[in-house]
Amino acid sequence: MENLQGALPLLAMLAVFYFLIIAPQMKKNKQEKKFVTTLKKGNRIITKSGMHAKILELNDTNGTCVLETMAGKIKYETSSISSELS
Repeated sequence: MENLQGALPLLAMLAVFYFLIIAPQMKKNKQEKKFVTTLKKGNRIITKSGMHAKILELNDTNGTCVLETMAGKIKYETSSISSELS
């Protein structure tokens, strides 16, 4: 009985840690993966670095895309796309 009482605070801390940190992070990762899979040619996007661009090509095999900006065309990782404008 004493072993259970000694382990109870540790188990409670692990449960709190899971529900406050791990579960929300897993949910966020799942949403990001869903967002990346719904991207298509012609979408206007913002990258995580703040660059505004339009998607010209998507390459699913290596996870890259070609973006058109005011400066020209840039090859970018699809995982670095933050949000969609269109």
